[in-house]
Formats: sequence, C-alpha cells, structure tokens
Amino acid sequence: MRAREPLVEIAAKKFYSAVGSSKKLTGAEHETCVRSSRDRMAAEDAQPQDQASLPVRQKQPRQQLTKGMEHMRSYVTIDDRPTPPATPPSTTVQGEEDAYGVPATYQPVRGNNSKPVENNPEKRTDPFQFGTRYLEEGDDIFAHNAWDHVEVDPQYTEFIESQTVFQRENQVSDFDKQRFNNSPEKWWDKFYSNNAANFFKDRKWLVQEFPVLGEVTKEEYGPVTVLEVGAGAGNTAFPVLSMNKNPQLRLHACDYSKKAIDVIRAQEAYKKQEGEGQVLQADVWDAAGEELPPGLAAGSVDVVVLIFIFSALSPDQWGQAVRNVFTLLKPGGEVLFRDYGRGDLAQVRFKKGRYLDENFYVRGDGTRVYFFEEQELRDIWSGGLSHSEQDGASEGEEKPSFHIVNLAVDRRMLVNRQRKLKMYRCWMQGRFRKPIAPGLESKEREC
Repeated sequence: MRAREPLVEIAAKKFYSAVGSSKKLTGAEHETCVRSSRDRMAAEDAQPQDQASLPVRQKQPRQQLTKGMEHMRSYVTIDDRPTPPATPPSTTVQGEEDAYGVPATYQPVRGNNSKPVENNPEKRTDPFQFGTRYLEEGDDIFAHNAWDHVEVDPQYTEFIESQTVFQRENQVSDFDKQRFNNSPEKWWDKFYSNNAANFFKDRKWLVQEFPVLGEVTKEEYGPVTVLEVGAGAGNTAFPVLSMNKNPQLRLHACDYSKKAIDVIRAQEAYKKQEGEGQVLQADVWDAAGEELPPGLAAGSVDVVVLIFIFSALSPDQWGQAVRNVFTLLKPGGEVLFRDYGRGDLAQVRFKKGRYLDENFYVRGDGTRVYFFEEQELRDIWSGGLSHSEQDGASEGEEKPSFHIVNLAVDRRMLVNRQRKLKMYRCWMQGRFRKPIAPGLESKEREC
C-alpha cells in the first residue's frame, strides 16, 4: 500500500503552483482538494498495473566456471546452476559429485549389519587390521570421513580396467619416457623447490601403523639405528625425533633429492640438535645406486623405513634398492613398508599422456609413481624376482631374501562430506625381516 498523506500534500502543492497563487486556501477549499486527490488515487489503485512500465532487472550472463570449480558456484554467483529434474539411483545420495573423474554412481559393497559391541577408540588392536569402521547396510556414507576395508562393486572394477586400457592407449611419448626416467632426482628437486616445508604434513599415524617406531624412542630401549629412505621433507623423521627419549637412538634420513635434504637441514628442529649428541642426520643418497649412505656401514641398521618411496623407483631399480637395504640391515633387522596399491584413486584418475609402463606413471610435475600388487611385493622382497628383473645383479650373486612378517592391502573409502565425494584408496603395507641365519627364520608368523 502507498503512503497516502505525503502524496496528498504533494498534490496540494502542485495545485498552488498551477493556479499561480501563494495565498492559503480556506478550510473548505483545502478539504475539497484533499478529497479530489484521494478519489483519483483510489481510481488508480483499482486499475491493473502496467507491467511494461515497471523497471525490469536485466539478467546478466553468468560467467562460466571450470569443472573443477563448480562446487564453488553457490559462493561466487547469485543463484545455483539450474539442473534438469532427475531421479537419482536408489544407491546414490542426491547431490553427490563425481570424484576426480570417478562417477558418483559407483557404490561400495556393504556388509550385513553387525556392529561391534566393544568400544575401541583407536578402531583397531593390531596395526594390520586397518581399522574396524565397516560400512554396513543402513549406514549413511557421509556420516564419517572414512570407512575401512571397503570393497568396490563390479561396475567400479570394470571402470578401473577401462581406465587402464585408455591410459595404455595414450602413453607418454618415447622422448618423454627417456626424459623422465634418465634423471628422476631432477624432477624431485623441482618439486621440493616449489613447495615450502609447511606444505607437507607430518605422519601422525606412524606409531599406530608401525609400533616399533614408538618403542625405539623409549629411554630404556638402548642403542638402535633407524634409516629412513626417501625422507622427503622429514615428515617421518621429525615426528620420531620429537617423541624421542632414547639418548642412544641414531636416526638417518636420506633422499636422492638435494633440495629435499636442504629442506630438512633448514628446519629449526634439525638445527637445534646438531653437534654433540646429534640424533638426526640428513644426507643425499640414491637408494638404487651402488654406494651405501654416508655414515652407515653394512650390517649397521636395525630398522629401515620405506614409506611412499619404493613407488618412485622404476621396476629396473627395484633389485639394486632391495640389495642395498638387505646389505645395510643387521640380521633380524626389519623393513617398514607402505606404498600405493593397484586401483588406488591416484592411479585411476590419470589422464592420457601419463602412462610410462604397466602400473607406472608420471605426474604432472614430472615425478614418477608405481602402483603395486600384493603378490608382486611378495616376489620382490622374498627373492622371487628373476635376475633379469633385478638390475645390476649377476648370475652368480645370491639374491636377497626377506622373511615376510606381514603384508596386507589397506582399502579405505575417504569421504568429503561437504562436496559429497567418495574416494576409493588402496595402499600396501608390510614388514619384512632380514633372516638371522639361513633357514632359521620361522614361517609361523607369515600372513
């Protein structure tokens, strides 16, 4: 409704102006003017409004967003992008998005509803159980950030195979294969030059997955030497250093990227412990080279840590790397291993021009990555590879053979609850022990 009185006063002023008089109207004349103005406004209200005469807001063309930024549309535009009405599949939560090229319609396999009664806040009793948060019938996928032991449906398995065929048909050129394989450390140097130390997250899960790393830091443990191969920015070394109470712990962090070692040495935590009683020493070393790391002799290491580093080697480097680790370890010493498994999201999402060889890829930054199968790792570490597969091995040389203490596949579904994304991850985790003497290692603990 319009405000009446102000408009009446305006009409009166216009009347005075029209008659060209500045004299005041008598009470009767003023009342007549007011009544006339009210009658005219009532007549206007009774008529339909002329829509064409009203100002119309012109719709501005919406700026297009890239596919990777569509989830931000509601934050940067006035209204969401209209979507055609559709009935989502019964197994798909409305609003789910494709996860990095993996269709949201692919669903995990759910088990029968059998929730554990006991309350286990750490979700496991053994490192190789990989958690006990099982996805079962009736569970809301987006109620948690992750689910353990998630198997994928046959449709997703077929999708993985089709992606592999596509990648295989669109390989890296022969020229680029040579470029990426000849000097892999150069690409890692660039990687660490472009990323500051705080870009990398410390591995807070280390002790949960590998309890021995917690044991060796206890004050009463005694003399022990730990070598981390492929130390990167020190995201394993520094957490171990920070919880160390053992004055006799010696921790060596090695990487074939000089820039990575520079990042470690530049950290305040590293500088503080230099000098007498130094625990952590960082050096440049190529795990697939012929030399041993600086400051370490054959048979001097108790524990070797290989976390997401073996996958950076090409298959023809595996043999030499395993021999070096075997040589460095004391009898009874162990390898702590964690790396990528075949079918991991990181593999499935690769586009054309990234395939170097079977299960072997190059990332956009030039660094390489391999995705392992369980049996393949058993063969590599138990001496099952042929000499032709072990680069640099001679026919008369004894092949290193580790006892497989544990080796398991860690399958998880990580969830982005805000964007409704399901991400299927697959990692391999193992413990490999150097035999104390040939034939004396018990097979009872193999799994």
